[in-house]
Amino acid sequence: MGRITASRSQLKPDPKFDSILASKFINCLMWDGKKTTSQAVFYNALDEIKKRLPDVEPIDVFTQAVENVKPHIEVRSKRVGGASYQVPMQVSRSRQQSLAIRWILNAVRDKKGRPTHLRLADELAAAYNREGAAMTKRENTHRMAEANKAFAHFAW
Repeated sequence: MGRITASRSQLKPDPKFDSILASKFINCLMWDGKKTTSQAVFYNALDEIKKRLPDVEPIDVFTQAVENVKPHIEVRSKRVGGASYQVPMQVSRSRQQSLAIRWILNAVRDKKGRPTHLRLADELAAAYNREGAAMTKRENTHRMAEANKAFAHFAW
């Protein structure tokens, strides 16, 4: 399966909000080991969210955004007698989280031309309101699973 990383056992909550999820997200956002930079981007994005949605805690917006993007079901390829079927499968908790984080970051990185913290704030606010590119990705994943429900009996 996937490679084993030490992150789950060694992950320390982030300094500002004391959230494990936030520090996981910061690590996924990080490039070239530049953690300070990715922390700055993340916290600036949350400050931006605080400006836009003054009545909610920004960390709650972030947590809810990730929660909204998590897929409950996905399709996986399964070979049965020379044909590949897309088989709908339940998604485990940890994979739900990593997929949600990955989709949000991909959505942010696909948008060009503005500072990352602003794009991240946009995407998180959008996901919080159940819209935006990462939510679209989740809807499509669910739609694929729905369309391939006929092959569910191949699940293993």
